[in-house]
Amino acid sequence: MFSSRHLFLFLVLAFCFSQVHGVTRYSVDEQENISIYQKSSRAVVNISNIAVNYDFYYRAIPAESGSGTGFLINKSGIIVTNYHVVEGASKLVVTLSNNSQWPGKLVGADPNNDLAIVHIQAPAESYDVLKFSHSNDIVVGQKVLALGNPFGLRQTLTTGIISALGRTIAAKNGRKIEGIIQTDAAINPGNSGGPLLDSEGNVIGINTAIIGSAGSVGIGFAVPSNTALRILPDLLKYGYVRRPWLGIEPIPTVYLRRIGIDIQEGLLIARVVAGASADNAGLRGASRTVKVGRYKVPWGGDIITHISETPVASMEDLAEQIETRKSGEEVTVRFIRQDKIHSVVVELVLRPRS
Repeated sequence: MFSSRHLFLFLVLAFCFSQVHGVTRYSVDEQENISIYQKSSRAVVNISNIAVNYDFYYRAIPAESGSGTGFLINKSGIIVTNYHVVEGASKLVVTLSNNSQWPGKLVGADPNNDLAIVHIQAPAESYDVLKFSHSNDIVVGQKVLALGNPFGLRQTLTTGIISALGRTIAAKNGRKIEGIIQTDAAINPGNSGGPLLDSEGNVIGINTAIIGSAGSVGIGFAVPSNTALRILPDLLKYGYVRRPWLGIEPIPTVYLRRIGIDIQEGLLIARVVAGASADNAGLRGASRTVKVGRYKVPWGGDIITHISETPVASMEDLAEQIETRKSGEEVTVRFIRQDKIHSVVVELVLRPRS
């Protein structure tokens, strides 16, 4: 009969066996973290941004001006990272998880969304790749994992949850990036450009640390994967994002209202670019300048209030309604001209590359 003494001996033997053979018990959550790290870490790289300085005799002196993270998305050596990681680089050096280093070539960049594409010619067997998941399926409270090289500490894993969705942050060029993911997973300088992963190891965001030291206080940010999926084809094919535009120079009327002008909320057209969509649709820019107090402001232009039934009152509103569409798509523009409401259908064309 199996007595308590036999049970005790069995447990002692089981413990000794586990110690001898290195068997360790992990929680389900720990096992998941370990599995994701082991599956994903070989796809994560360190990117060194090498700038060129000059000494007293104007001799070139290469110097690392910064470093960040990136991750490989296919076996052709394509790496996704942040634009601010590669900005202004004279040379890019990519370090794989096996410590091999490879020259990186900047393929495309989009400062407006702080994303860039880098290419390396490394053997396909020397790295793994990550897959994107659609960020429109994520929810607040969902577990996330961040991989990167914070403060140069390579192959670092941090975990947390999605703290909020739909945040807006400013890119380095001043443009607002919409739909940002907020997380409490630690994201610090050096994490920039690394993947934010879901519990299946798929990429749902690209980590960015461009807002001060927010990552060190439990507030990190990531560009959503759907933004990347939308612009990556253009970056790979053209090197930049082809965006449609109206071809106007607008002034948000909120600024005019602040100086005492009684004017409808919207966007006052200061100038219409000849041959652009707005010009072809008959929209008008300012015809004169008026003085209000110590300010001179454009006057007489149409005031755009809605695009496809959506109110627009800021540059961000305009970008959201126009730049997310495709060339050839039509939008209905509602505007005010001489105190009367009008609307016109506008066919969007691509903005010329400056």
